[in-house]
Amino acid sequence: MAEEAIHYLEPEKGGNFIDATLGFGGHSERLLELLPEGSWLVGIDQDQTAAEYCRKRLVGYEARLDIVEKSFRCMGGVVNELGMEEVDGILFDLGVSSFQLDNAERGFSFSKPGPLDMRMDLSQGLTAADIVNCYSEEELASIIKNFGEERWAKRIARFIVKERADRPFATTADLVDTMRRAIPSKVRHGNKLHFATRTFQALRIAVNDELEALEEGLEAAFNHLKQGGKMVIITFHSLEDRIVKRSLKRWSQGGLDQQKLRILTRKPVLPSTDETGLNPRSRSAKMRVAVKV
Repeated sequence: MAEEAIHYLEPEKGGNFIDATLGFGGHSERLLELLPEGSWLVGIDQDQTAAEYCRKRLVGYEARLDIVEKSFRCMGGVVNELGMEEVDGILFDLGVSSFQLDNAERGFSFSKPGPLDMRMDLSQGLTAADIVNCYSEEELASIIKNFGEERWAKRIARFIVKERADRPFATTADLVDTMRRAIPSKVRHGNKLHFATRTFQALRIAVNDELEALEEGLEAAFNHLKQGGKMVIITFHSLEDRIVKRSLKRWSQGGLDQQKLRILTRKPVLPSTDETGLNPRSRSAKMRVAVKV
């Protein structure tokens, strides 16, 4: 939904912008193409591989681009360190990137055998394997139910604990095999959604503390957005969208300092049929936009 995001952010008017989820630079490149001289873009990403890739992809824009290897939950500190104070536009494109999904070594995908990792920041210690092998049955069930909204969470957790007693889980294939046994056949074959989708989502969210990070990142974005500045957020699952919707509604009603947002998208903007045809992964995307007043 790059063009829709650009439409709302209006970079051609100039100013200071933040791409809070730099990824592999698609949105940032488009912003930099349209930003006039004297404007500034900060790209933030906790994935070191993505940041390094963008330093090569965005060569030529160094004079008005800063790439910061941190989580967007640290946005407030980043803005202060760079002396920006307030910004004209902030973009969040949440979730896991196609590169991360397609790279089996990162362990995000249930369809590609690889290590059970799922870390967006490779410098952190906790991995999906740590959670699967060390957390209690009750903790696993809670994570899978609350972060994956998986109805079979307790059964999956029970199977995991039973099977790890014989051999620790090491790969994504190990986990998928266990889930195949845990989830009844009629459920696995009667659902369009792959049976491992919700559990993998839940583990990824837990490993990267994604929901807490989103709360903190949105708060920082609201605090540093200037009057007339816009915030664009693209989500890919209901838990993210719920947090975004709730936060925008709260700020639209005014905070203690009476600063407010005006929501520009009464209903979320959805990807076009053409986009979902070219990129099936975009079909679950929802975009919400607000302006500070």
